Parts: sequence; C-alpha cells; structure tokens
Amino acid sequence: MGRTASNSATTSVSTLAASSMSGVTAQQSSLSRSTHTPVLGPNSSGALLSTTNFTSTALSSQPASGSSGSSNSALTSSPTPLSAFTRVERTSSPLTISHQSQFPVVTISFNLGSNSSLSQAISVIDEVRLQLNMPASIQSSFEGTAQAYKAIGFNEVLLILAALVAVYIVLGVLYESFIHPVTILSTLPSAGVGALLALMLFKQDLGIVAIIGIILLIGIVKKNGIMIVDFALEAERTRGLSSAQAIYEASLLRFRPILMTTLAALFAGIPLAFGSGIGSELRRPLGIAMVGGLLLSQLLTLFTTPVIYIFFDRLARRFAPKRALSVAFDTAEQL
Repeated sequence: MGRTASNSATTSVSTLAASSMSGVTAQQSSLSRSTHTPVLGPNSSGALLSTTNFTSTALSSQPASGSSGSSNSALTSSPTPLSAFTRVERTSSPLTISHQSQFPVVTISFNLGSNSSLSQAISVIDEVRLQLNMPASIQSSFEGTAQAYKAIGFNEVLLILAALVAVYIVLGVLYESFIHPVTILSTLPSAGVGALLALMLFKQDLGIVAIIGIILLIGIVKKNGIMIVDFALEAERTRGLSSAQAIYEASLLRFRPILMTTLAALFAGIPLAFGSGIGSELRRPLGIAMVGGLLLSQLLTLFTTPVIYIFFDRLARRFAPKRALSVAFDTAEQL
C-alpha cells in the first residue's frame, strides 16, 4: 500500500509539471508535495491514502486554459477613472489653517470708526451674528480687547464697589471711626463725574483703560480728603478745637500740599491725554479720565469736604451724650 501511494503522488507531480502555466504549476506542485509528505509517513492509514490520491488527482486534472484566461484578464483590465467616484473643482483655499483648542478657527478683525465705541461695535456684531442663524457646529467668540471688555465690562461696578469697601475698612481702622471714612470717600463722586464728563467731551468710550483711570482717581483724590480730615481730627483731640474751627484751619494749612500733589498728577496725565504716536489711542482715555477727574475734584473738594465734615460731626454728637453717660456710669461703678 505504501508503494501505491508513492506511485500515485509521483504521477500527480509529473502531471502538474507538464502544465503550460508555470505559476500554476509551481503552486500545484507545492500542493502535491504537501500531500506527498503524509503519504510516505510510516503511520499513514488507508483512508488518508485515498484522500491524498483524490486531491492530487483533482489538482492534476485542472484545465490549464481556465488559469490562463483569468491571468490574462487580470493583466489586461483597464484602471477605474477618478471621475467615477470623485468630483474635481478649482476653488480658492487658505494657505494656512489656524487652530484653537484642536478646532479650525477663522479670525475676522475690525477697526472702530471715528464716532463709534467698542461697546457699540460689540452690540452690532452680536445682532449680525443672531441674524446669520449659524449652525450649532460653528461657535463664535470675541478675542483681544473685545474679549477683555466683555469680561470686565459687566463686573466694573462690582470692581469699583470692592475698591471703595477696602478703602473704607482701612480708613476706619486708621481713624477708629465709622463716620470720618465716609467724609473722606465723599470726595470721590466729584472725581468720577469729572472723568465721565471729560470722556464724553472728547468722545472717548468707557473702556478698560478709562476704568483703570477712574480707579487711579480713587487713590489720588482720596489723598486730598485724608490730608484735611487727619489734620482736623488731630486739632480736635489735642487742642480741643471745635469741628468748624478745626476743619477751617486744616483747609488753610493743607491747601498748598493738596494743590502740589494734584498739579503733579495733572501734569503727568496731560501727555497721555494729548500725546500722539504709536499706541497713543490706547493711552488717551487714561489721560483724559485723569485730567477731567482731577480738575473737577480739586474745585469741589475744598468746598464739599469741610461741609460734610461738620455735618457728620454734628450727627455724631447727637449720639455722644448717651454714650458719655453710659461710660461715666460704668466708671463710677468700678470706683
């Protein structure tokens, strides 16, 4: 039986070698050799021998014409044109594509007109954006100065109030009083009104730089009230002067240092307000707010601060007798 299998496998190899296609011949010869190996094994059975003979016979009896036809069709097939599944157009495209947070982004810049402000431009852009009805996949936002204005513009009132509260706490601790810090802070409204009027007169918008100028005025103008109130309180406590006499003397003696410091800050703001050159339009609102606020506050502070000081002092004296009697009663009990 082993000899019969060997003879049949040899016949299959010979038949495949006589085929006209060399590529198919090599493939089928390898298959015949692979089937030839288990046949020659010492542990082969009769069933395995019959199956091997059947496979070898089928491979050897395969017609060569079918293999030749499939090979010729694969070699002579024409390529599929690109227009069968694509469409080519000539359009304009950007040379570079910017990305922000891993998304493609397009930046559209704009400049302000001569009689327009940044707040007006932002409101107009928001209206146009709503009219476009852009899909949800497109998101728009402001960048640069416009983004900073929208971030701070809604919180500017809270920022100014926080600065005033901090100043009130510091002055209350310094003078050990709840009323006299209000007297000092009464000089600030005139500075704010002067800054706003100056910005309106020169047709400047209330932007971030202008808000910085107003916050700067809080420290400069507050200094005038501190000089007057500090001297008046010292005169009342050490020399026993009345509130009217103390504030009158303080206004006379502190007029020159107040005028000197105010003029120094005023002359520092004039180049910012009327300067020219690169970046002058950014610094101009700061200078205009400083100059306008200092001029109006200097004219009104010397008149309003003494009046408010006397008013709050008389208001405090109404509650002073009750407090003095309670203190005297407690002292008598301790004795």
